[in-house]
Amino acid sequence: MIETIIQWGLIILVAWFVMGRFMPAKGVASITTEEAKKRTKERNVQFVDVRTPGEYKANNRKPFKNIPLSELANRSNELDRQKEVVVICQSGMRSSKAAKILKKQGFNHVTNVKGGMSAWM
Repeated sequence: MIETIIQWGLIILVAWFVMGRFMPAKGVASITTEEAKKRTKERNVQFVDVRTPGEYKANNRKPFKNIPLSELANRSNELDRQKEVVVICQSGMRSSKAAKILKKQGFNHVTNVKGGMSAWM
């Protein structure tokens, strides 16, 4: 009996952890690459590419600024908290993590590009 309760407790804990890692952060919007392309001329939006410098150099789009995910927490002061931040990576996973970091640091309007650069045609 106690073993069953412990097993279920562990299953629930693992499921909660996994869902927390892959679910979008509360208050983070998602847009497609097509929607992102249409918004690149907007002045009240900051575009951030969180891929590595090598990935960014090999394939990037204007007006995205490269701030690698590993540096984002320390470099978020380069961004205006009053403006929307649109984040992109290669597939959408790192940018989702970046969005969570920015939300925790007080950015109110954060948008993740679904599918990342892999979906950019």
